[in-house]
Amino acid sequence: MTSVGQGIDRADARAKVRGEAQYAADTPVAGLVHAFVVTSALGHGRVTAIDASAARTVPGVLAVITPDNAPRVPGATKKKVSFDRILQVVQDADVRYADQPIAVVVADTPERARAAGEALVVSYAPSPIAVSLAQNEAAGRKPAKAGPRAEPDSSRGDFAGALASAAVKVEQTYTTSIQHHHPMELHGTIAVWQGNDALTLYDATQGVFPCRERLAGAFDLPPEKVRVISHYVGGGFGCKGSAWSHVALAALAARVVKRPVKLVLTRQQVCSLVGYRPRTIQHVTLAAAKDGQLRAMRHDVISETSRFDEFVEPSGLVTRMLYACPNVTTTHRVVELDVPTPTFTRAPGEATGNFALEVALDELAYELGVDPVELRLKNYAEHDEDENKPWSSKSLRECYRRAAEQFGWRHRRPLPGSQREQHLLVGWGMATASYPARQSAASARVKRDRDGNFVVQAGTQDIGTGTYTILAQIAADALGVAVERVRVEIGDTALPETPVSGGSQTASSTGSAVKRAAEALKQKLDALSASDRSADTELVAELKTEEKPDRKRFSTHGFGAQFVEVKVDPDLGVVRVTRAVSAFATGKILNVKTARSQFMGGMVWGIGLALLEHSRRDERSGRIVTRDLADYHVPVNADVPELEVIMLNELDPHVNEIGAKGIGEIGITGMPAAIANAVYHATGKRVRELPITLDKLL
Repeated sequence: MTSVGQGIDRADARAKVRGEAQYAADTPVAGLVHAFVVTSALGHGRVTAIDASAARTVPGVLAVITPDNAPRVPGATKKKVSFDRILQVVQDADVRYADQPIAVVVADTPERARAAGEALVVSYAPSPIAVSLAQNEAAGRKPAKAGPRAEPDSSRGDFAGALASAAVKVEQTYTTSIQHHHPMELHGTIAVWQGNDALTLYDATQGVFPCRERLAGAFDLPPEKVRVISHYVGGGFGCKGSAWSHVALAALAARVVKRPVKLVLTRQQVCSLVGYRPRTIQHVTLAAAKDGQLRAMRHDVISETSRFDEFVEPSGLVTRMLYACPNVTTTHRVVELDVPTPTFTRAPGEATGNFALEVALDELAYELGVDPVELRLKNYAEHDEDENKPWSSKSLRECYRRAAEQFGWRHRRPLPGSQREQHLLVGWGMATASYPARQSAASARVKRDRDGNFVVQAGTQDIGTGTYTILAQIAADALGVAVERVRVEIGDTALPETPVSGGSQTASSTGSAVKRAAEALKQKLDALSASDRSADTELVAELKTEEKPDRKRFSTHGFGAQFVEVKVDPDLGVVRVTRAVSAFATGKILNVKTARSQFMGGMVWGIGLALLEHSRRDERSGRIVTRDLADYHVPVNADVPELEVIMLNELDPHVNEIGAKGIGEIGITGMPAAIANAVYHATGKRVRELPITLDKLL
């Protein structure tokens, strides 16, 4: 009996389409009141006075919390792990960025709380402001890390010597814009205190346990005194991976009014209070022999961060490992600006860095006069040259072959502008996709209930990727039962501990724990006599998994190949993606239906990154001016053609217990570069700045 790999419908589908799925901010709580965050109209300086007299006259107002009367939050600026954030919870009068929280109003309805918040009269003392990465590029400094674990700089071989002797060189600068996450479900928290020393949070979070740890630290509580519940998450894309200021503000407000408090950010506040993808400036140098063999590569990345915290967009990491090259140098620098802290966003580092590297490779292919696929095969990395390890598995050659064949790449005419359809210019482009296969320690519990069915329990969250479904499939196969006999309970710190749902690691981490717990329970069942096996007593198996011991001997990555056709209107500069074929090798496919959805979702993100998504910041005030979905453009049906996904079911005995590498984010990598390369093939104009808007082509 096998359910893993089958295209089983989502276990949560019916609840979601019927509106029965309970999201955090929809949780019914008795005695609930509402909070509204008031944010700064100033980009940098100090609040000199807040006049709350008018706000307090609004009917139903329970509290106006400002730096003058806010209780202290002792751990607001103390971080335990790298993805913790320094919180702004109205503890002082300093304004560090535009739209920073400066007050919280609590009232009996959300409308009254907002009306009272907007009635506050705030006086400021402004300071000089700097928010432009381009104007402050020279002020970049070396960060502590690039991403959670990697060193910011790397070097192997003799880059300078190899560059000097190379026959062909490409040296260019590539830039990517600020992007915001904009999940459909806004960030929302309900905070409920039990006395002064126990807190329950219903929070829209990608990590119930990291949220618990951050709030426990902020309020100086033991972690076991904080419970976080998040049964469904309506999109996160990275911005719900950390506990942000509004979560602590909800808890602070609930403590002040001594009632449960709901705080939901507005769409506009999402642009300042929960992170974003930072702007990057990337300098890439490639050098090759006449036969196309890479001799030297250099990738220098500059990105923005806030002055009070640090986030690094690790765009150079992909260049360290993706291709065979003896001489490689990468660097990361951050520029401190008067802006909010950026955060993980849809394949952080990999998506932005892949764009720069893969467009540079396309430029090199044209300089050499070779096919872009052939150039990549010429420099195929048989092992990870950065870590000097073999791959746990790698089927990238097969991805190139399958996708190119399905796309019809052999019919491509290399000359830019040589393919037309009536008055439209037609371009074909391709790029490599890759993403690390991460795994963290996780725990799970599997029980046989009194009815003879099974319950899987793990604290992990379902952020829309199908976690409820694949955990049931994994457990069912390990137990040797039909998947209909397995129920999954997740999204609660009262359950066994699991990592954040980010970095495409939930299946590999929590899934591995579920498999081993289910196997342990099956061993218990097999050891019972026939009469005991049918008794109406509960049986439980719980365990924690770490990385597989042999995993450390291998480099673990997923790979893919993206092929894209675009059509460009030469009169209007409008670009349309009209066809896309992509092949991915990410270990075992656990559910072909949810997997296809995740790959396609990533490809759509890639279309958005390449052509549409761009947050605009007013450099005078520091405010984001594209603050809602009317101004911030994302792909809609008319922007997305039929996407063809080829999934290679790859055998990898080393990566983890279930053989899955994770697929949530790999689909975005390679797509922006493939589109940019197709635009060049169509028009002969090389665009090195994302998004590719019509003004860059006219």
